[in-house]
Amino acid sequence: MVELVLDAKATLGEGPCWDSEKQLMYWVDILEKKVNVFNPATNENREIQLDQYVGAITLRKNNEAVVVLENGFYELDLETGKVTLIDEPESHLPKNRFNDGKCDPAGCFWAGTMSMVNEKEQGALYCLDTNRNVHKKVDKVGISNGIAWSPDHKFMYYIDTLTRKVCRFHYHAETGEIQNRTDIISIPNSEGLPDGMTIDEEGMLWIAHWGGSQVSRWNPHTGEQIDSFNVPALNVTSCAFGGIELNELYITTARNGMTEEQLTDYPLSGGLFKLKTNVKGSPSYTFRG
Repeated sequence: MVELVLDAKATLGEGPCWDSEKQLMYWVDILEKKVNVFNPATNENREIQLDQYVGAITLRKNNEAVVVLENGFYELDLETGKVTLIDEPESHLPKNRFNDGKCDPAGCFWAGTMSMVNEKEQGALYCLDTNRNVHKKVDKVGISNGIAWSPDHKFMYYIDTLTRKVCRFHYHAETGEIQNRTDIISIPNSEGLPDGMTIDEEGMLWIAHWGGSQVSRWNPHTGEQIDSFNVPALNVTSCAFGGIELNELYITTARNGMTEEQLTDYPLSGGLFKLKTNVKGSPSYTFRG
């Protein structure tokens, strides 16, 4: 059963990232320009206020992190909130912003972009490697969203929300190369749009449904849905495994774009939720650059 752990009323909660060492859940509120640090042991949430939209966060050593802000990759000092630019790969596209992102098993940070004015296929998926060089990996993206890697590190799964599909690439951890794009899962129109995503140790994908009030579990080898879990929020944005045993699925949600009637029906929208699962999840990888 999905339970509310923080009634955050986030405008656009996203990007959960688990710190296994400190047992903390990092997540962002994109439109409020905030990085959040939630401590499940105390139910306390610390906010780090930034000056730009923040799409995603990944951790690295020495109490540091890397974030994607509106226009690029930045270092973030988690104590002071100071940001330092690494690269702006879309400085020539002022109508775009970065959205979701995640580290791969090799310690590279992948993050993608989207148009802020609803222009089609203006986004792209980028990879910040451990030498801090940025490479474009996928172009003509609508809304770059969920990313996950198979437990054996042979495949990368990726969601461009506007396609309503999950695609699979062959992934080479040593080089960061992706090849052989194949669509493997299609989300029915009646169940909202696929948003963020994670994976469990059995290799099954967990997908958040924007406008669908649920997180679903899928077999990427067959394209079949295994299970669905109702979330008391209309727009479910992303999910990541946490907890000591990595068997607690943390789920972010949003209030952005909802009508007064929808907010009455889903008053907990924007909250941070948790689902105890019967399977362990993939860890949140850290940036090694």
